[in-house]
Amino acid sequence: MQRILTLLVPLSLWVGAVQAALPEFTELVKRVSPSVVNISTTNVIEQTSADDPRMDQLPDIFREFFGNPQGPRGFDAPGGNRPEPRSLGSGFIISEDGYVLTNNHVIENAEEIIVRLNDRSELVATVVGTDPRSDLALLKIDGDNFPAVEMGQASKLEQGEWVLAIGSPFGFDYSVTAGIVSAIGRSLPRENYVPFIQTDVAINPGNSGGPLFNLDGEVVGINSQIYTRSGGFMGVSFAIPVDMAMDVVAQLRDTGEVKRGWLGVLIQEVNRDLAESFGLPKPQGALIAQVIADGPAANSELKAGDVVLTFNGNDVMRSSELPPLVGRVRAGASVPVEVWRDGSRQTISVTVGELPDERGIAQAFGRGNTSASVAGLSVESVPDTLKQEWDIAGGVLIKGITSRRAQAAGIRVGDVILQMAGTEIADVAGFRQLMKDLEGRGRVPVLLVRDGNPTFVSLRL
Repeated sequence: MQRILTLLVPLSLWVGAVQAALPEFTELVKRVSPSVVNISTTNVIEQTSADDPRMDQLPDIFREFFGNPQGPRGFDAPGGNRPEPRSLGSGFIISEDGYVLTNNHVIENAEEIIVRLNDRSELVATVVGTDPRSDLALLKIDGDNFPAVEMGQASKLEQGEWVLAIGSPFGFDYSVTAGIVSAIGRSLPRENYVPFIQTDVAINPGNSGGPLFNLDGEVVGINSQIYTRSGGFMGVSFAIPVDMAMDVVAQLRDTGEVKRGWLGVLIQEVNRDLAESFGLPKPQGALIAQVIADGPAANSELKAGDVVLTFNGNDVMRSSELPPLVGRVRAGASVPVEVWRDGSRQTISVTVGELPDERGIAQAFGRGNTSASVAGLSVESVPDTLKQEWDIAGGVLIKGITSRRAQAAGIRVGDVILQMAGTEIADVAGFRQLMKDLEGRGRVPVLLVRDGNPTFVSLRL
């Protein structure tokens, strides 16, 4: 018995030490909760009647729900519209005069926006401005002396730091969850201009737009997205850094819209093979695959094949880090860009332009996203119709695959080779001569076009 007691004493001391090391959230939650709000919207949903021709496209099992006005999900009156109130998300008060920040997807297409405060009072909000690219929306409620949050600096966050979220998951108001910062500067697909904060804080539908606090009670992020296969929390959540969000807020308050910098280049990641072919010491930077003819970079010395290593004094380790850096620069500003070219570092001055809307970008770049591919060895002249369609001047069209190394690299019939090892290819004769000149070079970078999309690949000759 004495031995058991002897063992229990150190164990109890260890448990007490662990408990003492864990953060205490109760006072923090009491202090910051009044600044958090629930956001619900009213949307007008169009009634689909049973004789709507679109109903013919639905399986029989769904017609009961979509086509019967008196069915389980039907409207009270056939053929009409009615408002449908929904509690969609969270937000927080950023100023005493009633400015509220939330996600754009929380209030998008809303007919009416209701902000419910901590004391259960409800106020109708007006939209000051939205920014779909960063998924932020700035709202305004009438009144004064509202309890505003304190702003922190996401740039000072470190991995492993404790953070806390307050929101309305599944409509449960003022739910508190806590965790740590898992990573910073995360890039997500189709989210080029937000370097997300990744956390393991439990975030679920309804938390969107709510604040992420540090232990000082300062907002460091806006909870925006989750990674999930089930529709619920799976341990990976993403928040918009408050530093970037407040820059968006300032522009929305001043002009109602957000403007970002733009280079007008298409970039891709630098892998180990590409780094070797370019002579880079390690895989890093953003490889420029295309310079848009009418874009800002076209007026500078940047060119396809340059690897951007720093932008405006900031290191670029991954290609995903470049768009947010460019986006923060105002149009018209000239910034230094350090690139890797011909085996050495060079600094180029570039005047940043203004990022166009989605349609303008689509027109500038032509067709969607790039896909990795590599040139083959059996080629022919590029038809004039294809040159016009893909907006290219020269190159050679791949008609057959005669190299196992090209096959292993992912070559496909129909690709057009524009450049190899930094040398432009004008025609078939030029390609054949270049292949002879490059014999024995090992890996070389190859610029090709597939389905109208340019990309660099690394080919071992």
